[in-house]
Amino acid sequence: FLYKCLYKAKISNQNSSENLRDGLKLNNAFITTALKCVPPGDKPSMVELSNCSNFFKQEIDNLKNLSVIIALGKVAFDSCILFYKKNYNLVGNFKFVHGEIYYLPNNIKLVGCYHPSPRNVNTGRISLIKMSSLFKKALNLV
Repeated sequence: FLYKCLYKAKISNQNSSENLRDGLKLNNAFITTALKCVPPGDKPSMVELSNCSNFFKQEIDNLKNLSVIIALGKVAFDSCILFYKKNYNLVGNFKFVHGEIYYLPNNIKLVGCYHPSPRNVNTGRISLIKMSSLFKKALNLV
């Protein structure tokens, strides 16, 4: 589902990916996770998210032209906010809202997006049209 949305928004060159050598190319995009493990019950604690923030910091530091982060789901959004509060003294209350744009330090924009989980797709909370529209909106922020 995610790759179909990226393809429709012209961020990738194909609408699926089967393995590392299948030819998928992302155009000025990088995909990562806030959490580098799968915690019990798939519900990460704030401690686990904080522990993984060092890896996220390394990725952020290596992305020299980073201007937009799309957080896929509330956990990713909360983790990103926690990271910026911890590392960049970000202040304020930030509420996860699909499609909302938040301004972070260093001229980086954070866009909230419903997670493309089967449950969210099957219930219609997120769809190919909604998600690819959000990706196109994010491209206009670059």
